[in-house]
Amino acid sequence: MAVKNHTLVTEFILLGIPHTEGQVTVLFVVFLIFYLFTLLGNLLILLTVMSDSCLHTPMYFFLCNLSVLDIGFSSVSTPKMLANLLVRNQVISLGGCISQVFFYHFLGCSESWLYTVMAYDRFAAICHPLHYTIIMNHRVCALLAAGTWIISSFHAIILTTLTFQLPYCGSNEVDYFFCDIFPVVKLACGNTLIIETVSFTNIGLVPMICFLLILASYIRIIIAILKMHSAEGRRKAASTCVSHLLVVTLFFGPCALVYTQPSLSEVLVTPVQIFANVVTPMLNPTIYTLRNKDVKGALKKLAGSQFVSKGDH
Repeated sequence: MAVKNHTLVTEFILLGIPHTEGQVTVLFVVFLIFYLFTLLGNLLILLTVMSDSCLHTPMYFFLCNLSVLDIGFSSVSTPKMLANLLVRNQVISLGGCISQVFFYHFLGCSESWLYTVMAYDRFAAICHPLHYTIIMNHRVCALLAAGTWIISSFHAIILTTLTFQLPYCGSNEVDYFFCDIFPVVKLACGNTLIIETVSFTNIGLVPMICFLLILASYIRIIIAILKMHSAEGRRKAASTCVSHLLVVTLFFGPCALVYTQPSLSEVLVTPVQIFANVVTPMLNPTIYTLRNKDVKGALKKLAGSQFVSKGDH
């Protein structure tokens, strides 16, 4: 058998978003605005919760975790995508590509589990209000948050290792706007069956398990709300869940479309993925702020204290 002399790939070229000729400047401005609002909104949530002792509860502790994840998740692909649009710098090093794959799946998996933990928190608060502070004590909250990060890191390490232990010795052009498993694996010159099987199983299984656990929590919550005698109690309990349900839908909706519809055309996959990477992390703090009286009140207090401190100077 003849041995072919291949040059191993040390960098990749991201071909970017397809069919964007003549729209580069508009896309750059739009994505930059979304990214800046994502950073500003999520940092504001973190600052507001940390500055107000009334918000030092499990619900807002997990919301802070979500803000950190949203900042990280949008930062995996957006800065590089902006660089590609602005200066047409489409080259990404092998290390940069490995980092994008790892952090994309680490943060994405962490968000899936965190939404599940947040649903459990709402279940404990509404279905077991008298024992809530015992069920969701500081130690339990810390363990649940740490658990989401640790499980997700193993998930991402396995997927990243399987992806980049394959030999890359042919074309180095990634037909996508960032390094994700399936666009990168297409370029491998080894057998990709194992990574493709493990990826489809893992990426499909994690959101499915999380979604079913969230669904189970909300079935119990709905039953508990319907049993409440007070209309005010029902309204208050339901309102605390609406924000969470909205962000869960925004997160799992694109995920379900991309990974459960293999026949979804390439024209649709990219916009759906961009929505998940760029738009959803920006909408999360907006949804939680607009629908939450406690957060709005804390924001006003924070703004008021800043105004007073400036007046003193």
